[in-house]
Amino acid sequence: MYKNEFDNLLRQDKRFNAYMFYGQSNFLIEYYTKIVANQLGTPDEIEKLYFDDFDFKYSRDKLLQSSLFASNNILLIKLDKKLGKKEVLALIEACNTNPDSKVIFACMGDGDFKTMGGYFTSKLNAVSVRMFSPFPNEAVRLIETQAKDLGINYEMSALNHLYFMHRQDLSLCINDLKKLSILEQRITPDIVSKHCFGIGAVNFEDFLHSLLSGEDISDDLEMLLEEGMNDIYLLTQITSFVQQLFMISSYARIHGSANAKEILGFIPPKNVWDKKSRLAINIKPKLFLEIFDFLLKIELELKSSKVSNQNLYLQACLRKFTVFIR
Repeated sequence: MYKNEFDNLLRQDKRFNAYMFYGQSNFLIEYYTKIVANQLGTPDEIEKLYFDDFDFKYSRDKLLQSSLFASNNILLIKLDKKLGKKEVLALIEACNTNPDSKVIFACMGDGDFKTMGGYFTSKLNAVSVRMFSPFPNEAVRLIETQAKDLGINYEMSALNHLYFMHRQDLSLCINDLKKLSILEQRITPDIVSKHCFGIGAVNFEDFLHSLLSGEDISDDLEMLLEEGMNDIYLLTQITSFVQQLFMISSYARIHGSANAKEILGFIPPKNVWDKKSRLAINIKPKLFLEIFDFLLKIELELKSSKVSNQNLYLQACLRKFTVFIR
């Protein structure tokens, strides 16, 4: 199941005995895990087992036995490696046996959890939800929701600025919102710049512009990867950036000018939008198809496990990309 389908079920207050969240966005996995856990019970009714703390026998026994001190018996398990079919089905069945119990799996990282997700079926009153990296307009709406929850008086341009400052990392954005919430003033882009600091030595937005302009990105690319940026994440962010450029270019060629609100669903900071629009218009329409084809082939190679050193392979491909795009 995808996020939009699950959102509809949440609005209908549909409950399951077992939940599994996995996919590209760790933020959304954590976000929905928290929503569901709070929907099912109070903090005192939730036990958390993270990574190496997970023990199958203990988990099954806990789910089979009702709590003496609470109405609900909720187990939240965070994993970075998939579980075997027998273990997963045994934990789901324990929840079906004991109506007081619920289990939530938060599957983090790039592990192959798709097979495990197939064990969560409607017949077992279980659901798995695959989370993809949110589009910028969706991400900014999430930031806005958090800002409202924190009672922040804000300008939308400030939230957009925060999002791009943090390389579209929602976790960092939400952490900074908590800091900004203690300021008793309206949050503007200048306030964000004054109190928040983007991560890394390399500006990621500038890196993307340099890459799509055919400039030498060797040093910046090496620094980004040294800072710990995941190979697949980097590639998906590049593809997402190209998709935005394509939408801007197509819209401008049809309507005569680009409208940020209609294209992206939100209005980025003016300097960011102007720079992105110029770059989009400068790329010929036929070249976009070649770019997408090039990037998809790289992603296929990386995900097929045929590449022994993904980091070096990606660096070589992106250097080749800058030559190809000139």
